[in-house]
Amino acid sequence: MLNIENLRVSVDGAEIIKGLSLNVPAGEVHAIMGPNGSGKSTLSYCLTGRDDYEVTGGSVALDGEDLLDLDPDERAAKGLFLSFQHPMEIPGVQTMSFVRTALNAQRKARGEDEISAADFIKLIREKAKIAGLDDAKLKRQFNVGFSGGEKKRMEMLQMAMFEPTFAIMDETDSGLDIDALKMVGDVVNALRAPSRGFLIITHYQRLLEYIQPDRVHILADGKIVKSGGAALARELEKSGYEQFIKAA
Repeated sequence: MLNIENLRVSVDGAEIIKGLSLNVPAGEVHAIMGPNGSGKSTLSYCLTGRDDYEVTGGSVALDGEDLLDLDPDERAAKGLFLSFQHPMEIPGVQTMSFVRTALNAQRKARGEDEISAADFIKLIREKAKIAGLDDAKLKRQFNVGFSGGEKKRMEMLQMAMFEPTFAIMDETDSGLDIDALKMVGDVVNALRAPSRGFLIITHYQRLLEYIQPDRVHILADGKIVKSGGAALARELEKSGYEQFIKAA
């Protein structure tokens, strides 16, 4: 599924990712935890192709195909999805129009037929219920006037609609209450499949109470310093990151 080998990434001349290697097999959910400044968001932006993140070494492949040679829209068409830490607003664009346009763009890039208006409305209403969004919010401008939690619900709606091959969730749990955390867990668990992978980036163990990860990795100073099972996240809640920062 996702294979990263000795990845090095610089931002404005400063090296942030320093020889990171990671393999997430198909069908598995992996979590990356780490302190502020360890490189978690840099990793997510690099994987999805943000322009100002310079890859200076290593390789990244999704299902054996080199991701680093693809533009961001091509990566999305291959099934790569990023849930942003701070979702953006798009004034003047209705939510349903935005989601349908994005969905059809991906389908076209894969050589598939566009989804009809009737089928789209049926599908988005079905998925919106899972994400806890009503019809009124679907008719509003995209994310405009939404609370932080509502924006995260909108991200989960998009993930449910797009059904990506591989989903990266960059601190999706930031600022969420218990009900919203459970909703995120419900969406991820509903999408878990033998042909799909997830990389969940988080500071805290609380989201992982709703999403049981297959593996947990600790990122410090731009590289993975320890990996283990779900119990590693619970250990971090007790001991903190200091020992891993010192080790890095």
